Amino acid sequence: MSGEGDLSPVTVIGLGPMGRAMATSLLRAGHPVTVWNRTARRADDLVADGATLAPTPAAAVAASELTILSLTDYQAMYDILGPVAESSGPSGVPDGSGVLDGRVLVNLSSDTPDASRHAAAWAAGHGATFVTGGVMVPAPAVGGPGAYVFYSGPHAVFDVHEPMLRLIGEPRYLGEDPGLAQLFYQAHLDVFLTALSSLLHATALVTAAGVPAADFLPGALTTLTTIPAMIGDGADLARRLEAGEHPGDLSTAQMMGATADHIVWTSEKAGIDTRLPKAVRAHYDKAITAGRGTENWTVLYETLKAGD
Repeated sequence: MSGEGDLSPVTVIGLGPMGRAMATSLLRAGHPVTVWNRTARRADDLVADGATLAPTPAAAVAASELTILSLTDYQAMYDILGPVAESSGPSGVPDGSGVLDGRVLVNLSSDTPDASRHAAAWAAGHGATFVTGGVMVPAPAVGGPGAYVFYSGPHAVFDVHEPMLRLIGEPRYLGEDPGLAQLFYQAHLDVFLTALSSLLHATALVTAAGVPAADFLPGALTTLTTIPAMIGDGADLARRLEAGEHPGDLSTAQMMGATADHIVWTSEKAGIDTRLPKAVRAHYDKAITAGRGTENWTVLYETLKAGD
């Protein structure tokens, strides 16, 4: 068992940029690190820094109580650990436990909340304990200031390994439900990816008129940073959304919807892709059609919850 100040061994499976960053952070802290990756040469730098390259996934899992997975998705976990799970038991007969029995799997790959719940049941069926995670920073920031990771799963198991997991980023434990970490991870990336697409779409809109991107992007980034000030305190926004309070004294859905319509027309005139602004306009159109155009733009929350 790992604990405060304990330099217990840990295994990292998956050596893309994120997996290599995690292994590096664990090595720097002095933990014995075993690694495995389909393309073995990705481990070369880590081995030079003191990591042990396991010859097989089974050997990698057997080397440590805790195995951290950093893969493309959960299917990759099944592809790699499925044969390990079905390896022979003490009698030599496949018993479904194999070397996973008694191990802790912390999956920091991206997938859906339901996939996490299914994986937790799968792991339990093979004698392992499963903890879901979602890393909320890019690989270069792993282990550094501001890095944080969402976790969910058995609280007692998370507590035991929390000191080691803290080396990746500040652990933010959400609850026993294995799906919670992926729910928060995907919801945060919903904000992130949409913002990135909007930034690039807006840049394409400006450059289509012959304006250099360098003349636009600094101000656009400032606009992104002023959004929190416009929205206000997150806790207050959450309270108003949960209470269904959408006073139409400032930015109404109808006013914002008119702007959304103007963005669509401007994009069409510029000859650039209009799918993103049309999707945004559709959100406002839905609220206005529902008779809620005179309420604050936050009323979109009510119509978005209702689905299509």
